[in-house]
Amino acid sequence: MNVFIIGTGLIGGSFALDIQEQYPEAKIFGIDQNSDHLKEAKELGVIHEAVTFDALSDADIVFVAIPVNATLSVLTNVLDAVHDNAVVIDVGSTKQDICEIVKEHPKRRNFLASHPIAGTEFSGPKAAMKGLYQQKTNIICEVEKTAFKLQERALELFSKIGMRIRYMDPISHDKHIAYVSHLSHISSFMLGKTVIEKEKNERDIFDMAGSGFESTVRLAKSSPAMWAPIFEQNKTNVIETLEEYIGNLQKFKELMQENNFQAIYEEMENTNHIKNILNGIR
Repeated sequence: MNVFIIGTGLIGGSFALDIQEQYPEAKIFGIDQNSDHLKEAKELGVIHEAVTFDALSDADIVFVAIPVNATLSVLTNVLDAVHDNAVVIDVGSTKQDICEIVKEHPKRRNFLASHPIAGTEFSGPKAAMKGLYQQKTNIICEVEKTAFKLQERALELFSKIGMRIRYMDPISHDKHIAYVSHLSHISSFMLGKTVIEKEKNERDIFDMAGSGFESTVRLAKSSPAMWAPIFEQNKTNVIETLEEYIGNLQKFKELMQENNFQAIYEEMENTNHIKNILNGIR
């Protein structure tokens, strides 16, 4: 089985490592515009061989694990290049634009739109890890448009590396993920920005930072090259979530100004219910 990984960083590289473990006979080929990443991925054993797009005709499975704007640029060319029994899987954080761009492609049946809800704040081949996808949810969109035998191949692979499958249409996916992922990243980036700007005048501020601050700004270490295109493609939904979030912040500020700390307590107590929700889905 020839598996091609386009984008040899955290997401693509972690798929490569898990596939090697579950399919020892698989040969892993890497494609990446960053030659240093390709060299590093091979040295680390993430891939077996570095190749170019010209080799895609030999692929049985292709993972497209690059920023979503780059996926829009290359996906149709990838489908053009693969043979009729190959499955091409994208793993981007937005789905509507990606599904739209391939809807009339002659090889639409070879494409599976997926979004593994997994990752860390780190990037590059060194960030790749075995077991990243264990017990993680993988959202698949428009599965009915993928050839059944190719669905089976992809779903078997996802099952072997420990993923749970959830099906959703692209519009719903992009709307929901704006709340539970994209907004979290914006909040983290902006909290980090606020504190960095304050630190310019108060040099001791980071000495006072505890684990709560560190965990809250963890996502601010994520790659802007990946996240700026995500915000662009999901602009409408992200703006909607920001308006609601800013509204809640404004309300909190007003309660503070009014010295209404009982209402603040109740707001926080009601929000504590999120513990039960999260415990119920893990």
